[in-house]
Amino acid sequence: MIHQFIFASPKPGMTEEAFQDYWVNNHAVNYASKIPQIKKYIVDTRIKQENETGEPLFSGIAEIWIKPEEQIASLQTKEFLQGARLDEPNWAAFWKSLVVDTTEDYVFGDEEMTETGYVKLVRLLKRKEGLKLGTYRSDLQKVYAPMNTYFDEIKRYMLCHAVDGAYAVGEARFDSVEVFSFLNTDDLNTFIESSEYVFDIMPCLAGLVETGYLFSMTVQENWIIKGRD
Repeated sequence: MIHQFIFASPKPGMTEEAFQDYWVNNHAVNYASKIPQIKKYIVDTRIKQENETGEPLFSGIAEIWIKPEEQIASLQTKEFLQGARLDEPNWAAFWKSLVVDTTEDYVFGDEEMTETGYVKLVRLLKRKEGLKLGTYRSDLQKVYAPMNTYFDEIKRYMLCHAVDGAYAVGEARFDSVEVFSFLNTDDLNTFIESSEYVFDIMPCLAGLVETGYLFSMTVQENWIIKGRD
């Protein structure tokens, strides 16, 4: 199953609040969710952080699960071509969007995603220059990822690697997406302020990725499609 992440921003002149409301309550429900090949669908809306300045790079993320053999077909349906695609200019700066197709290579915790409405920390990762892809993936899964399983605050953790096809004609823009799920922002802050996170987890991650390209985003999960055949 492909786990696709689509990072998106409001169209010029649209507030972040209006963008998020339109995405969750209009576009997702009336357009994107009508594409029959989509098995699961979440819209993650950005949560503003204290003391932040400037415009955010992205204001939301779509998470879409779809079978690899059905991905191309989904882009040829009338629900996409005459629905979701035509609606994009009404709310999104589509030229700024980032799409990362991944596979879930490490999952801990709520594997069936039984809870809804998690607060999540989503991160884009790019491996260090010169580090072989196989070595990077192995160390991330076997050394780094298990370090995040010892915290009661983390209800679900996913490490998703870019699909192999992303390297067919060169380097993928990002190699991985990781997602931490919490019941609330207090639990998230407890995790990232812990000594284990500061002195063990982040230094381990810094040894594997280009920290200058490390992008983090705190979001609120909004389920659109919980699961369908």
